Amino acid sequence: MLKNRKRKLYFALLALIVITGIFISTGRNEKSSKKNTRVITPTAGSIQSFISTTGVVEPQNRLEIKPPINGRIDEIKVSEGDKVKTGDVLASMSSTERAALLDAARAQGKQSLEYWQEVYKPTPLIAPIDGEIIVRAVEPGQTVTSSDAVVVLSDRLIVKANVDEVDIGGVKVGQKAIIGLDAYPEIEVNGTVDHISYESTLINNVTIYEVEILPDEIPKVFRSGMSANVDIVEKSKDNALIVPRQAVQQDEKGSFVYIKQDKSKEPLKRRVELGASSGERVEVVSGIGKDAKILITTQKYLSLPDDSSGGSPFMPDFKDDDKDKKKKEK
Repeated sequence: MLKNRKRKLYFALLALIVITGIFISTGRNEKSSKKNTRVITPTAGSIQSFISTTGVVEPQNRLEIKPPINGRIDEIKVSEGDKVKTGDVLASMSSTERAALLDAARAQGKQSLEYWQEVYKPTPLIAPIDGEIIVRAVEPGQTVTSSDAVVVLSDRLIVKANVDEVDIGGVKVGQKAIIGLDAYPEIEVNGTVDHISYESTLINNVTIYEVEILPDEIPKVFRSGMSANVDIVEKSKDNALIVPRQAVQQDEKGSFVYIKQDKSKEPLKRRVELGASSGERVEVVSGIGKDAKILITTQKYLSLPDDSSGGSPFMPDFKDDDKDKKKKEK
């Protein structure tokens, strides 16, 4: 019996301590915060909403220039980054037979070498399209086969972005986009959605569609394989009625704001229809006018007094010995 009484007393004391702690904590929280209400009016301006994703800089058409025959490269006339036109000679090469013949002639002397070079012409490698050299794979004197790429040509660099199937419905060909590079965060390039793939791919159990973004201009720092950040402009509107996002609240029926009434202390709950949103701003399509007085209520937190330790109220208060000594000396 004595043990049971002690156990009951112990649990009762423990419950009292917990309840007391909750009340003290609640009291502190109430004292440390208060509601801050302000009135704002909508502003007129431009607003854009974006579909943000990532992508990679890649050639739109990547063309490998391979020799028609086996042999040896005599001369490479281009370097990486060079612009070429259709019909330009990119390189010249000797077939296996011509290379062997020239080597034998070279041993016989300069006159014999010049004769066979004139009689037996090298094979040129011609650019089939306008573009830029992005890879120079071989050097003069190197032996190649018909399966080896001598140079790689790109008609232009684009950004291939991956868009989730949840967002692909908001992407249309012709939409504007903003391209940024991880390697050069200070550079932003405007672009346009040029193509949306008809077939999806599965990446980490997420259905993805590839979207091609054409840059309006290609800076010199663009390199194939660079990681890119893409913001596709889903909606854009000028002279929109804009309010802070925190002014709009949600319930089961949709979006609403609180309007201040001049003759009543009670605010009026007004339903609104929203449009484009960007960051902390959102467009109001209908429900209020430009002169509406919208109430925004935020929670303002106050710091605790300096003498508050913030510790448990049930722990002993250990005072600073140095402070006590200074008080006694005074």
